[in-house]
Amino acid sequence: MARGTLELAERRSTIEDARAALEGLGEHLACASGPQLAELVGLLDDVASLASAARTQVAAEASGRGEVAGPEVHGWLRQHAPSLRQGSAASVARLAVDLAAAGSGPAAPVPDERSPLGLVWEAVRTGRIEADTGCAVLRETSRLAPLLQDAAVPTVTSALVDLAAEWGPSMMRRLRPRLLADHGRSGVFDDLHERLGSAARLSMPHVESGDLTEYQLWMTPEQAATLEAAIGPLSAPAPNPETREADLRPAGQRRVEALTELCRRASRPADGPEAVAGSNAVLHVTIPLADLVATRGAGEAIGTVADGTLLTALAVRRLGCDATLVPQLLGFRGEPLVLGRAARLFTRGQRRHLWLRDRGCTFPGCTAPASWCEAHHVVHWADGGATDASNAALLCPRHHTTVHRRRLWAEVRQHPDDRGRHVVWDLTTGSYDRIVGPAPPGRTPAVPAALLTADPGGED
Repeated sequence: MARGTLELAERRSTIEDARAALEGLGEHLACASGPQLAELVGLLDDVASLASAARTQVAAEASGRGEVAGPEVHGWLRQHAPSLRQGSAASVARLAVDLAAAGSGPAAPVPDERSPLGLVWEAVRTGRIEADTGCAVLRETSRLAPLLQDAAVPTVTSALVDLAAEWGPSMMRRLRPRLLADHGRSGVFDDLHERLGSAARLSMPHVESGDLTEYQLWMTPEQAATLEAAIGPLSAPAPNPETREADLRPAGQRRVEALTELCRRASRPADGPEAVAGSNAVLHVTIPLADLVATRGAGEAIGTVADGTLLTALAVRRLGCDATLVPQLLGFRGEPLVLGRAARLFTRGQRRHLWLRDRGCTFPGCTAPASWCEAHHVVHWADGGATDASNAALLCPRHHTTVHRRRLWAEVRQHPDDRGRHVVWDLTTGSYDRIVGPAPPGRTPAVPAALLTADPGGED
């Protein structure tokens, strides 16, 4: 008898003995101590994981040598492994069929160990993850692969395997934005956020019983981070300072009252441009300095319930124009470079001047009034642009995003042209880079001057 056949017979005999030992085990558990129960459940978990992995290997062997093939694998598993009828047969069959297709010979399929299938198979074969989880990783990888740099596919697959092994497949989608920000092709993360913008919406009000009104709200990561930064301070518990009576309002009530207060403040009558000053939100963001200057990667919101929300570098640059942005700039190894100073904002006097000079959004064809607009740094704040009226133009939020996304340049004139414009935009995509110039590849950027001279108060 061949050595391999003898080993298989011995292993089968041992497996049969293990099955016999497991049958009726529950009848003997009453005599076990607490530590023994903990040790036993760990041992059983190891056995179950290895048994599941071995079962998948058997199916792969049968499919690889042609004992059963294609759609027949699923039925074969349901017949010979009845427990898989509860839902895992399809995943085991898919792995077996994919492995057979990837194998180099008629049996013992061996996929490329750096391919997604090879990495997943190694985790399934060794019992780290179940076949169901392995298939979930492959589905997620297939969605991400066209968006990733080619060299990053193995890294991303390994990260998904690790995450799924620790937390289960439901957590993988939460990692998708970070993976695209770190390993995506150029522009992919920005495009993702741009597409999210068209899906964001606020429903029409629906009056529920008791005269409560229900809204449904879907927001982009940038919108959600800005909202949380704005309502966070207003929704904190507010105990009575004199009586020391605790604030017993539920968190949900405090949040809706904070949102209402923001709307109330925004709808108060304004006395013209002098009423506009300060910032729309205080937003803390961590981002590598090189990514901020090169407009790549992602910043991460911190300090609110939106912690961990990823913002594109493009969004961070735009928010630097007209929000109290507190950047936590990081070096190549994550070390802090510039800590916690608010970006300088345009003052009341500067805003008054812009209202009177520009009258509204300066983007060609836009009729948004000045009260809807934000002050944009023509030479970007992140590139060291001065917070000065000669470096400023009013833009509505929509066109402010467009100008940053398309990297547009404007000429700010001291005297209006024949059409009455003080700000003349070059709508050619990339016109900003032709005037200011992009950061040279591989150069470690200097800290923008606007950060070094930032005024925490936002007022002169």
